[in-house]
Amino acid sequence: MTFFNSFCSYISKITTIDVGIIKVVLLTIIIWAIFSIIKTVGKSLIKNKLSGRGEYVLNQSFKVAMNVLEIFALLLIWSEYIKNLMTLISVMSAALIYALREIILNFFCGIYIKVRRPFKVEDRIQIDDIKGDVMNISSLDFEVLEVSTKEENGQSTGIVVNFPNSIVISRPVKNINKGFKYIWNELVINVKLDCDLVKNKQEIYKIVNNIETIKNIPRKMKSQISELNNENRVYFNKYEPIIYTRIVTDHIELTVRYLMHPKKARYVESVIWNKIYVAYRERKIDLFTGAVEPTYIFENENDLENTTIDNHK
Repeated sequence: MTFFNSFCSYISKITTIDVGIIKVVLLTIIIWAIFSIIKTVGKSLIKNKLSGRGEYVLNQSFKVAMNVLEIFALLLIWSEYIKNLMTLISVMSAALIYALREIILNFFCGIYIKVRRPFKVEDRIQIDDIKGDVMNISSLDFEVLEVSTKEENGQSTGIVVNFPNSIVISRPVKNINKGFKYIWNELVINVKLDCDLVKNKQEIYKIVNNIETIKNIPRKMKSQISELNNENRVYFNKYEPIIYTRIVTDHIELTVRYLMHPKKARYVESVIWNKIYVAYRERKIDLFTGAVEPTYIFENENDLENTTIDNHK
C-alpha cells in the first residue's frame, strides 16, 4: 500500500493532477482487470463443466453477478467524487439527464426481471403487437425472436426484436408460457345445416383425441395447475377437447376447443385439417363449403343472348 501511495504521489508531481484522482483511476483500472480475469476464467470453467442450455443459464447468471459486484466496487471507490458529479449532472441539459435516467432504469429493471421472473429465456411473450420467443436477457435489454401475428399462433419470421428492460413496467407483457406451458386453441369447422350432427361431432372428437400432441396434454395440464395452485388460484372446469355448437344462417358452426403447446399450433391445426379433409372425402363429415351458384345450360347462342338480356332488365 505504501508503494501504491508513493507511486500515485510520483505521478501527481509529474502530471500536476490531484493525487486523489490518480488513486481512483488506478484502482478503477485494477478492479476492471481483476474482474475481466475472473469473468474469463469463470466462463472457461462453466464451458468445461456444462453444455447447451445449462451452460447458457449459468453463464448468464454468472455474468450478471460479476457486473453487479464490479459496479458496486467502482461506486465505493468513486463515492466521494460521485457527489460532485451529481451536482454537475443537475445542471446539465434535460436530454442528458433523461438518457442517464433511462440507462439506470433499464439496469434496475434488468435486476427485476432476473429476480421476479415475469418471463425467462425460451418463453413466448407478446408486447403490444409484437409476439415472439425470448432469446436473451441482459442487464439493459432483452431480445425476442419474432413470430408471425397473421394467425393466432404463428411461426418464426426470423426477425430479432430488441426491447429495453424498462418496457416491463411501462407496457403490459403477455407471457404465454407463464405458470404452465399449454394454452387453449379453438378451430372453427362449418358443417351443413341438414347433416347428422351427432355423427359429425363424433368423427371430429375421434380425430382430435387421436392426435399424439393433444391426447396426453390434459393429464399434464392437471398436474401443472395442481402445482401452480400453491401460489396462484387457477382452475379449469374441463381439460379434454370439447365442441361448441352454433347455428349460423345456412350452416352449423362447430368450434373445437383443445389444449396444445403454443409453439406447435400451426402443425396441430394442419394435422387436424388434413384428417378432416380425408373424413370429408370418405363422407364421414359433411363440411359446408358455401352456397352453390346456379348452373345454366344453354342449347345455343340465342339462349345465352336472351338470358343475358333478361338478367339486365
